[in-house]
This record gives sequence, structure tokens and C-alpha cells, in this order.
Amino acid sequence: MIKKEIAHIRKHFKLDHEMLKIHDILNVYIMKETNEIYHYERQPFALVDREKQELYMLNFKKLLTGELDQKMYELRFQEEAEQPTQVLLHQGLVTGNAEEWQDLMLLLVEKMLVDTTYEQDTVVTFVRGQYSRPTKSRNEDAMESEKNEMFANLFILCSVNSTEQQKKTLMFDYVEREYKYNVFVDPIIKLNTPEQGFFYPSVTDNYSDVNRILYCSGRAHEPNWHFIDQVLNAEKTVTALEERAIFEDIVKEVAGDQLDAATIAHVYEEIHRVIESNEEEEPPKLDYKDVERMLSTSGVENVTMEKVERAFQNVVDDKNYEIKASSVLPKFTSKSIKIDTKVATITVSPQDLKYVRQVNYQGKRCILIEVDEDVVIEGFTLNTETL
Repeated sequence: MIKKEIAHIRKHFKLDHEMLKIHDILNVYIMKETNEIYHYERQPFALVDREKQELYMLNFKKLLTGELDQKMYELRFQEEAEQPTQVLLHQGLVTGNAEEWQDLMLLLVEKMLVDTTYEQDTVVTFVRGQYSRPTKSRNEDAMESEKNEMFANLFILCSVNSTEQQKKTLMFDYVEREYKYNVFVDPIIKLNTPEQGFFYPSVTDNYSDVNRILYCSGRAHEPNWHFIDQVLNAEKTVTALEERAIFEDIVKEVAGDQLDAATIAHVYEEIHRVIESNEEEEPPKLDYKDVERMLSTSGVENVTMEKVERAFQNVVDDKNYEIKASSVLPKFTSKSIKIDTKVATITVSPQDLKYVRQVNYQGKRCILIEVDEDVVIEGFTLNTETL
């Protein structure tokens, strides 16, 4: 599954979308005190109040929002898992019986309750349905609509949401013309901030891949590995943060711990060029040959193919390991690089990092930033000093 496929699926989740059909919804309420199922309810999605449907759609879209390997992770199922979740999900996917689907999802919830303590009452929401997409790219010059040739993809989506107690409030009664103290005892389900969830099956090249699942974390860089391993029975994957750390360790082993900002900027520009020029369906990856070329082009001295190959072997124990280029590169056009100092925190984009230098001035280390315009602070233009 690649970024554009996730985006295509996400944009379907809105009411009355002609290419999305949600058949059933199942809500399961888990009590934090007992860690047991307190209540569950299944009904056809079409019979849900429209206002509730809108809230659910926003929840599902929120769940499927984020970067791959940072907030969403495409995972393979474990091959030798006991009572594999893949079997439950696949049976739930293909059954035409809503009650059987409900029973299978409840078995999955039972797996969520093993060795897990919920800090708040929690609601697990499942939906099953199908979405459609064209079998080929639309030809703008053709008279036929792209809807004439479609793939219908069945799916199961799960969203795990915590709850919170409503705050005590002071209210004004218009009829009685008096102020009243109100205490709401019913908890609020936090649909706008899902804790985690999944979308099954994953999709590659318009085809459903029943051997993979898209796990969605509520927070970037914080996947729930216990949920992934014990509930989904999926294999652990390398996150974007881990791959970035691998890349940094490899570069340090080849070029040393200290690099100037211009060199780092050149490396990022090379990675950005690789990503932008990629014409394959799969995201581009960097092997030791790519890293050697980038470091040499960026001006790092004494770089050889053998040295980079050896660094790959030392860091990841695999000289043929390939690093996802998107995991290494901070967001190129936004101020995604933070420079923390005792005096100030400076943020710059990778493409502007070349304008930053660390210099020695009168025996003190200083950060020098090249600017094209006068600097204005609190309405005052700074004087330009000649050093």
C-alpha cells in the first residue's frame, strides 16, 4: 500500500459517497474497572442517525490520516500464529451473514482484553463495507466515465476510542430564568482522537492484499507493539524514526560525527531528488551504492563504496539493506528541522539548511544565518553589523 492508495481510500469516507458502501457497524463498550465487555450493539449503518453517521465518518477519516511508517504501518501477518487474527478477519470479510461477522469481531475484542489494562472506558468500533475504484487511470479525452470499469474492494475497519467524563457546568435556563448547576454522568466518546485501529485488507495496485493489514496509531511514532503482536498477530516493522537513526549511524561511521550544515543540506537535496524523480509504484529505497553516491556528491571526503558497504554491515548486519528514502528526509519544504540551543530554538527547512553555519567568533561558537532581508523583531528593524 502506498501513499496515494491510502489517500484514495480516505477520501471515500464521507456521507453519500457513491463509491463507498458501509454495510454494518458494531460498537463494543469496555469498562476500565472490570476490563470486560459491558455492552455491544450492531446495526445496519444505513439505520444509524445521520448526525451519528457524520461523526463516525470523521472518526474513520481521522484514523486514516498520517504518514506511512510514522502513524500508519503496513504489516505482514505472522505465519505461525496461534488462533491467527488473519483468519478471523478474512472470515469476517467474506461472510455475508452480519451475525457471524459480529461474533468474529467479538472474538477479536476478547483478544484485545488479554494482558491489557485500559485507563479509561473504551469503545471499539468495527464497520464492514466496500469501496470502488477504477481498474485503470481515467482518460480525460475518452467519452466513457471511469465508473464503467471498477474494482469493488471489501474491507473491515476498526477504531479504538477512549472516553472522558463531561465537566461540571453552570447553565442558564431560558424558561425558568435562573442559573442551574448541571452534572452530566454519561461519558463522551472521543471520536475525534482515535487511540488506534486498523484497515483490512491492505491494497496494492488496486488489488486487496489479504496477507497484509494497515495498522493506524493515534500518535505519530508511537505504535502499540503489544496490540500489533498479540492482537493482530502481525510482524514488527521498522519505523521511520528507526530508519532515520540507521541512516544517521551509517553516515557517522563513514563521514564522522561532525558535518557542516551545507553538506547535510546537499545530502537532503540528493534524497529529495531521488524521491521526486521516482517513477515506480513503490516508494524509492537507498542501498549502500546510493548512499555512497550521495555522500560523494555532497562533498564528504574519503568516501568509498567499500567503506559505505562495511558501514551498512556494521550498523544493520546486512550490507544489502535498503532504507526508505521518505523515512530519512524531513519534510523538505516546511520548517521540519529544529536547532535547539541554550538561547533559542531555530527551525528551518531542509532546503534552507545551507544558509545556516556554525562559526567561531571571538572564541565563542555562534550560529550564522544568511538572510536576504532586514530582520524585524517586535516591530524594530535590527542594525546590520560588519564583523
